[in-house]
Order: sequence, then structure tokens, then C-alpha cells
Amino acid sequence: MQRLLEYATHHLGLAVLALGAVLAVAVYELRERSRAIGAVSPQDAVRLMNQGATLLDLRSAEDYGVGHIRGARSLPPGKLGDGLDGIKRLKDRTVIVYCERGATAPATVRALQQQGFSQVVSLRGGLSAWRAEHLPVARD
Repeated sequence: MQRLLEYATHHLGLAVLALGAVLAVAVYELRERSRAIGAVSPQDAVRLMNQGATLLDLRSAEDYGVGHIRGARSLPPGKLGDGLDGIKRLKDRTVIVYCERGATAPATVRALQQQGFSQVVSLRGGLSAWRAEHLPVARD
């Protein structure tokens, strides 16, 4: 321990950089873990869909038209407040929300949970992960 302190005092710049790297990795890991809470894999999403889960596509209407998961409803980000009226009856059912890469869906999961949705999850990796698993995509 004493040698570590001696090294840090002699090489202050390197010690600060090493400490910064450790902190960056810790913040990244914590952020990824918080995102993963309430997220399901594409295979788990298929299982939930077979059990009657409802899918909400959070991408723009144009992106939805280019390709979406079969049976998904379009709920663009700007329409979240307006679109809740149409889905409030789903509060007690399983709802899967997804975006393109899985970055914006967790915030929507939290917003829906605050509105009383008890079984809402996001698709981990979004539609990109769905496509990577070679699962079907419907087009309008």
C-alpha cells in the first residue's frame, strides 16, 4: 500500500488518469445496469407476445412504416401524452415498448409505470436487436 501511495505521489498525472478510468467504467456499468432493469431480450419478447403482450413502437411514424414488429402499435415520442388515452385499458396487461436501439424506451417504461402500468418492459437493444436475431419485421 505504501508503494502505491509513493507511486501516486511521484506520478500524479498517471494516478489521476487511472482513477478517472476506474470512475468512468463504474459510471458506465451502473448506467447499463439501470437500463437493463425492466428490459427483455427479443426471445423473451416473443414468449411474452405469445402470451398476449401488447407492443408499442416508439419510433416516428415514417420509421414505423418502413418496418416494425408485427402487431405493434405506433406511439411516436411526441405523442406519448396523447396516446395514453388509447392504451389506458392495457394497464393490467403486459406491455413491451421498443425504439430503434433501446436507448429511449427505458424512459418511456418509467413514464408508463408512473401512469399506473404494472407490467411494462422495454425490448433490450430495440428493433436493431430484433433484426439481429433474424426475427420478422412487418412493413406497411
